[in-house]
Amino acid sequence: MGPLIVRGVHGGVPGAAEQPEPELVEVEVGSTALLKCGPSHSLGNFSHADWFSVHKEKPTLIFRVRQGRGESEPGEYQHRLSLQDKGPTLALTDVTPHDERIFLCQGKRPRSQEHRIQLRVYKAPEEPSIQANGLGISVNSREPEEVATCVGRNGYPVPQVIWYKNGRPLKEQKNQVHIQSSQIVESSGLYTLRSVLKAQLLKEDKDAHFYCELSYRLPSGNHMKESREVTVPVFYPAEKVWLEVEPVGALKEGDRVEIRCLADGNPPPHFSISKQNRSTREMVEETTVDNGVLVLAPAQKEHSGLYECQGLDLETTASLLSDQQELLVNYVSDVLVSPAAPESQEGSNLTLTCEAESNQALEFQWLREKTGRVLGQGPVLDLHNLNREAEGGYRCVASVPSVPGLNSTQLVNVAIFGPPWMALKERKMWVQENMVLNLSCEASGHPRPTISWSVGGKASEQDQGPQSVLSILNVLVTPELLETGAECVASNSLGRNTTIIFLELESNRTTGLTTTTVSPHARANSTSTEKKLPEPKSKGVVIVAVTVCLLVLALLGAVLYFFYKKGKLPCGRSGKQEITLPPSRKSDFVVEVKSDKLPEEMGLLQGSNGDKRAPGDQGEKYIDLRH
Repeated sequence: MGPLIVRGVHGGVPGAAEQPEPELVEVEVGSTALLKCGPSHSLGNFSHADWFSVHKEKPTLIFRVRQGRGESEPGEYQHRLSLQDKGPTLALTDVTPHDERIFLCQGKRPRSQEHRIQLRVYKAPEEPSIQANGLGISVNSREPEEVATCVGRNGYPVPQVIWYKNGRPLKEQKNQVHIQSSQIVESSGLYTLRSVLKAQLLKEDKDAHFYCELSYRLPSGNHMKESREVTVPVFYPAEKVWLEVEPVGALKEGDRVEIRCLADGNPPPHFSISKQNRSTREMVEETTVDNGVLVLAPAQKEHSGLYECQGLDLETTASLLSDQQELLVNYVSDVLVSPAAPESQEGSNLTLTCEAESNQALEFQWLREKTGRVLGQGPVLDLHNLNREAEGGYRCVASVPSVPGLNSTQLVNVAIFGPPWMALKERKMWVQENMVLNLSCEASGHPRPTISWSVGGKASEQDQGPQSVLSILNVLVTPELLETGAECVASNSLGRNTTIIFLELESNRTTGLTTTTVSPHARANSTSTEKKLPEPKSKGVVIVAVTVCLLVLALLGAVLYFFYKKGKLPCGRSGKQEITLPPSRKSDFVVEVKSDKLPEEMGLLQGSNGDKRAPGDQGEKYIDLRH
C-alpha cells in the first residue's frame, strides 16, 4: 500500500459544528497514513506539538513532539506512530478500519494552534460468491421465491450490491422482485455482505442468467466486482407432448430403435407409450424401462405400426396426448432356394430359383461361394453343361436397394454324380524309421465316398464339405511299411479310386541315394502310374570334365599366342606345324577329355573344322600336342 492521499474534500464532525471542517485523508487498510500537523501551506513551527486521537468526541493523547523529536504514548498506537523527517508529519502504519476517526494536532509555538484530520479507511471486498437455488422455483408460486444468494467478504466500508438478470439490473418491485441484504462486522473491523435475491419467475426465465455486482470505493476512485453467472431451475407445466424416433431415416430389421416421448414442461411429466393393435385397432400400452423411452433391439417387422405418447403431470394431474406416429421397419424374409439340395449328372443342365418377401422392391444376385464371383442377376440361375468343377456352394442374395444394408442370403450346395475324385494318384513322404506319423487322404464325390486304408492303424474322418471327406491314419513307420507304402481307397456306388503314398527315409535324401519317386503331375483320374526316370549319375562328372577341358583349351590358346608373338610359330592355313617348346617343356603333353553326356548334349562339342560331332561319336577324344 502507498502513503496517504490528501484530498480537497472536507466533511463535518457530529457534535463539533463550531469547529472548522477537518482535513480529509483517505488510505487503504494495511498501508501507512501520513498526518500533517497543519495545512500544507502553513508556515508555523511544529517542533513542539501534541497529537490526540478523538473517539466519541473524547481526545486521547497518543504522541508528543519536543524540539523536533517524537515520543509515543502508551496505548493502541504506541508501536505504529513515528515522526517523519523531524517535521510536522506523523506516520501511522498498518492502518485498520478501527483507525477511521479524527486525529487532532495542537502546536505549542509560536502560539497555540489546532489542526483536525479526518482519516477515512477503505478495503476492497473479495470476489463475490454466488449460490443459486438448486431446488428450483415454480411459476405457479404466489410470492417471490429465493433465486440466489450473493456474499462479499472483508470489505470496508460496506459495499453496495446490484443484482442482474441477463445483463440488466433488477430493482425492487412489489410482489415481483425483492432484495434483502445484511452485513456482519468481523473482528478485524471489515464487513461481510450477504444479499438474497427473491423473485417471481416465468417460463421464459428457464434459461435466464443471474449474477451480482459489488460496488465499492477506494482512494483511487469507484470500483466494482462481479460474480459468476448462475441459472435456476424453473418448473412449469407441459403444454405439448410429442414423439421422436432414433435413428432418423429408413429403419430395417436388426437396427436398435428408440421411440422417445418429449414434452415442453419442467420437470417432464410421467410418460406412457402405446401401440395400436392391428386386429382391434385399440391402443395398447408398451412396457418401458426408462420414463418415456421404448427401446426396440433388435427391431423386427412386427414392430411396425402406429405409436402415441401420453404425458401425465403429477402435480396438476393434467394429461396430454401426442399425435400418432407411424413406425415402419423394413424387412426381407428368409431366402428360399429351390431345389434345396440340387444334384445333377455331369454334362447336364440345372436351374436354381430364389424366392424372398419384403415390403420394398427386391433385387436378386447369385454368387459362387468359393470365389465370390457374381454369376448373375435375378431370381433364376441357369447352369449348363455341368462338370465336376461346378459342384459346391451357390449363394443367392436378396437385397433392398432403397434401404442400405437390408438383405438376406441363402447358400445351397450343388452335387454332381460321379465316382470318387482324388487330387493325386501317388505321392511321396520323407520319414524316419520307427516314427509315428499321420497319413492323410482326401476324396470327393457324389454320393459321398468312404475311405479305407491298405495298412492297419487308427483312422479318423472329417467332413470337408457336403461331398468331400478327409481321412487321417495314424501309423508306425516299419521296414514293411517302407517297402509297401500305404494305399488309400475311396469308393461310392459309382466307382472307386486310389492314392498310393510312398515312404522314403530322410537318410536317403541326405546321402543323395537315388530312389524311384512319383511325378507330381500323376493325377488320380489318370489310368497309368507315371514315374520319374532314374537321374544319370554322371551329371556331376560331366560338369567337372567340361570345366577342366575349357580351362586346358584356354591355357593352350595362351601358349600358342605367346609363341606366335615371339615369331617362333609359322602362320599357315594348311599343313602340319611343329610346336617348338622350351627343352624343359618338351616332354610328352597329352590332354584327355572324357564325357558321358547324353547325345543331345554332345552336339555342343564341335570338331576342328567347325562342324558338330556326330551324336554317336561319344568315345574318348584326345588332343596330342606331340604331333
